[in-house]
Parts: sequence; C-alpha cells; structure tokens
Amino acid sequence: MLGELIRAQRQMANLSLRQLSALTAVSNPYLSQLERGLHEPSVRVLRSIADALNMSAETLLQQAGMISDSDDLDDDATENAIRADRRLTEAQRRAMLSVYRSYLGAKTEES
Repeated sequence: MLGELIRAQRQMANLSLRQLSALTAVSNPYLSQLERGLHEPSVRVLRSIADALNMSAETLLQQAGMISDSDDLDDDATENAIRADRRLTEAQRRAMLSVYRSYLGAKTEES
C-alpha cells in the first residue's frame, strides 16, 4: 500500500522516477522497487521521499494506513525531548517531566 501511495503522489506531482530520485538522493531502481512493494523504506528514505513530495513522513504513513494518527507515532516524544535537552539540569528535567505528566493526568481526568 505504501508503494502504491508513493507512486500516486509522485504522479500527482508530475515527477518521473528519475526526477524523484534526484530530489531524494535515492536510486531510481530502488524507488521503483519501493513503488512495487518489494522493499520497505528506511526512515531516512521515507523522510526524503515525503519531503520531495511536499508532505510529512507521518502524513505519508497515515495515508498509507500504516499509522492511525500522527499522535500515535511517538507518544513519548515530549518526554524524550525533555530528557535529551542538555541545557537543562537533571533537577530541571525531573521537574519538567513531573509538570508535564501532571497536565496529562489532568487532561485525562477532565475527559
């Protein structure tokens, strides 16, 4: 299904396989194989294709039916970003995570 969607989006953008290959730095034969469903693209390749087609990788995956909602793609993204921010001290990270989780808990209770 993903390959068919990539082909349809490429055709709607009036791009040949060679043109998409040039935009993505992915080989023409590999793109052809992706479109025919012979390979699953890596995240890097998927992002490159999505960028060339002027859409996000998440949207591409949603439209292909591979994820149901962009929120489901990475539920822990905010927490991971807080943990990875080197500008924060460990105490600040813990405090931010605590506040963030409290907001999520309040949202669940309100629903």
